[in-house]
Amino acid sequence: MVKKGVPTTLFFVLGGYLAGRTMLYTPRRLESRDDDEALYDSLEKVIRGMGLTLVELNIFRSKTRGSNPGSVQVKAVVYREGITGVEDCSRVHRGILPRLELAFEGKEIYLEVSSPGINRIIKDGSEFAHYIGKVVKCYRTDISDWSEGILCAADDKGVVLKVKDEKTGLASELPMEIPFEIIAKARLNV
Repeated sequence: MVKKGVPTTLFFVLGGYLAGRTMLYTPRRLESRDDDEALYDSLEKVIRGMGLTLVELNIFRSKTRGSNPGSVQVKAVVYREGITGVEDCSRVHRGILPRLELAFEGKEIYLEVSSPGINRIIKDGSEFAHYIGKVVKCYRTDISDWSEGILCAADDKGVVLKVKDEKTGLASELPMEIPFEIIAKARLNV
């Protein structure tokens, strides 16, 4: 059950959260509200039609008291292959604001649209799929250290990285498989 004033985070293909000390693979959070799920699906279709992917969507409903009672703050993170620029974020902002105004009729809406950024903290295992070919860092609990490499593959069990050979500094021919159970945290390292 989601209470007013508490952020609701929705994820479809990407996003999520860290729980405990290991990475999870949770394409969609279960505690999201039914009306938020429908809104997410609607916004995702619009954003996908613009050639981008919705990485993360946060909806914050204000409490009944305070500076802006009844306002809604929406934060969307979008991504496309290559560089996600200001123009992309602006297009998404203009494209989804009318749907948000219909969904939250009579409420003041604050909408923030951003790209994942060059050092994005990867919050969920399902988010890796969009960063294949990019450099990522994973903090591993089995060795208590970071492993950095080019992300080759990702699925619901873990990731595969091409890591640099310590001696030569070149990418290793043998990819390193890292299961989510031993990833405590991860970040995009562009």
